[in-house]
Formats: sequence, structure tokens, C-alpha cells
Amino acid sequence: MIDHTGFLVTDTARSTEFYTKALAPLGYELLKSFGPVRGFGEKGHADFWLNEGTPTDKVHLGFRAASRATVKAFYEAAIAAGGTDNGAPGPRDYHPGYYGAFVLDPDGNNVEAVWHGPTRRSADSVRIERE
Repeated sequence: MIDHTGFLVTDTARSTEFYTKALAPLGYELLKSFGPVRGFGEKGHADFWLNEGTPTDKVHLGFRAASRATVKAFYEAAIAAGGTDNGAPGPRDYHPGYYGAFVLDPDGNNVEAVWHGPTRRSADSVRIERE
């Protein structure tokens, strides 16, 4: 299970503006900001981090969406925020029910929102407590 991830961007201000708008439909917001570092997340936990620097390679980052409509809202918000189309919302052949959209961020990273179709979870959430 991944607790958090992050990567370098060439312009923190530009990328902060892009991700604030693009991730809003997914429930993500800017939670932390210190120096050139930005932490985005939901429910008070920053699990996606940006730091300013020289990216060494492009990355692919997928965010889980709650529905097909949420995938479409992400795509539209990301394009309006200056992203570049890299795959309009639609079904993909990865597995039955897979519905995704892809946008390139200002540094050319491939950002995806995906809905895996109707699913059932064993629990609504996991509570982690310190001993």
C-alpha cells in the first residue's frame, strides 16, 4: 500500500495552480505548503507531494475517481487549468469496467483519473492507531 508519492516540477507556482484545479473534482486540495514543497490530499492527509527541481523523467500518476462523471469532471478541470489532452474520458481495455481519462500536466507528466466500475469494499476505511 502506498502512503504517499511525489515528484519534481519545474515551476511550483504553475504546478500548484494546475493541480489545485485539476484535482478538486476528486476531492483533493492543497493541504501543506512550505518553501517549494506542496502537499495535496483529502481528509487532512497529504499523500501527493510536489517539489521544485529539475525532473529527470516523466511519470504516470493515477487518481481513483468515484464515478464516470467524476472522471469527466477531472478531465475538464485539468484541461481548463492548462493541461494537455492525453486520452479523453472513456472505457479502456485494461479490465471490464475500467473508465479513465488522461491529461499531461505542465511538465508533461501523465495524470489519470480512473473509475474501476462498481466495486465492493471489505470496509469503509482503515483506522491506524499508534501503540
